[in-house]
Amino acid sequence: MASDWLGSLVSINCGATLGVYQGEVSSVDQTSQTISLRQPFHNGVKCPVPEVTFSAMDIKDLKILNIHNGSTQRNAPDGTLSAGYVVRNSKSADAPVCSAPVAVPGRAEPRSSEGQTSPHQHCSKSYGERHLDLANQTKGFRRRHNSWSSSSRGPNQATPKKNGVKNGGQMKNKDDECFGDGIDDGLDEDFDFEGNLALFDKAAVFSQIDTSERRGNGARSRGTPGEQTPSRYRHDENILEAKPVVYRQIAVPQPGAKEYCTDSGLVVPSVSYELHKRLLCVAERHGLSLERRLEMTGVCASQMALTLLGGPNRLTPKNVHQRPTVALLCGPHVQGAQGISCGRHLANHEVEVILFLPNFVKMLEVITSELTLFGKTGGKHVSNVKDLPDTPVDLVINCLDCHENAFLRDQPWYRAAADWANQNRAPVLSIDPPVNGQEHAVEAKWSLCLGLPLSLPEGAGRVYLCDIGVPKHVFQEVGIRFHSPFGCKFVIPLHSA
Repeated sequence: MASDWLGSLVSINCGATLGVYQGEVSSVDQTSQTISLRQPFHNGVKCPVPEVTFSAMDIKDLKILNIHNGSTQRNAPDGTLSAGYVVRNSKSADAPVCSAPVAVPGRAEPRSSEGQTSPHQHCSKSYGERHLDLANQTKGFRRRHNSWSSSSRGPNQATPKKNGVKNGGQMKNKDDECFGDGIDDGLDEDFDFEGNLALFDKAAVFSQIDTSERRGNGARSRGTPGEQTPSRYRHDENILEAKPVVYRQIAVPQPGAKEYCTDSGLVVPSVSYELHKRLLCVAERHGLSLERRLEMTGVCASQMALTLLGGPNRLTPKNVHQRPTVALLCGPHVQGAQGISCGRHLANHEVEVILFLPNFVKMLEVITSELTLFGKTGGKHVSNVKDLPDTPVDLVINCLDCHENAFLRDQPWYRAAADWANQNRAPVLSIDPPVNGQEHAVEAKWSLCLGLPLSLPEGAGRVYLCDIGVPKHVFQEVGIRFHSPFGCKFVIPLHSA
């Protein structure tokens, strides 16, 4: 029984590792479950060895391309299978079976006749090129093939014999009825673009669009003169008549030397320090205590500092190895307490804060309480300038100055801290800087004002304004007509008007 297959051409698929082998069966050993191929080809390339032996354990699929006795099937002239047998290994039943025709290298390749396509040339073409060649043939040869017909026949091969009778026109008609889609006859007709374009009345369509736009704008349509059309509005159009925008919504009894404006164009006048101090005293009398004001200032200043440090691009869980460092320079006054409050909020947001505050025999109660809270955050508190970092930090927050005690600038600790800030080459943010006519000891890049801005000099840098929660009627008590310029923010930039 095994000798009946000797001389047959087979294709053996040994999986992705070993590949596909094709050749002539030279021996079949049923005892050892092996099969040998003579003159084998490996993945379409002729093997250097004259014979290869395969074990049944390595065979995934086996295709019989040509039976030696030739009584079961008919071969194509080049050795391509026209209707083949497939034998699967029982141990790899789930292995995919290739349905494409396998070209076995023949002894001599026949020359392709005129008007025909060589089978090997057909196999080398892509799927789109083969269908393009089929489209150029006559309609009688244009047919649709399923997976069996496309894998078992080339475009110019005859249908296998059935009962020894050649297939004629009757068989072709049956193939067209079975595998045809019924629309091939109309593929040769050109599409009539001019005829279909004539069916489209552009004038009527554009007239209808023009009419709808006029109605949407509230104008009268092109209908009868007395026709009344309802007004239509867009989904984002305001149906109320907009009032003219008033940009000067804040008026002060004693305007300062400067005027600022917001990004939206609202005018924010500056005020004198005396009017600003009186505003805070009235607010404190109505319940906005110093502790509340310190907390509000610390929150706004820390939000601005976090934005300057990089915001969400810098402060992320994946960037814990590059935590920003902030040096906080504070004096023994209310402005220093505001800076300590800001440092506490920054430390709570995983910012490394180094607080500089000299040791004094007696300090304000608010400073003592703020220092106690800051100590719970794990931040570093130093009292000597030598303990500040030698390398540049990410940001320096300056709260050394005071509005009333200008003599602090003569103190040695003040001059040493100011010199360190100017030499550190880090950007400086000043919180509530004073206006005393003197040049600032520390050159700031940004300055943050509270409630209403003061007339800051040019050395104060870019001016920002924060909302500390002063009610509208408190402004009215000191003679200020106030309308909030903050919108949806608590810190806004100001520009020189």
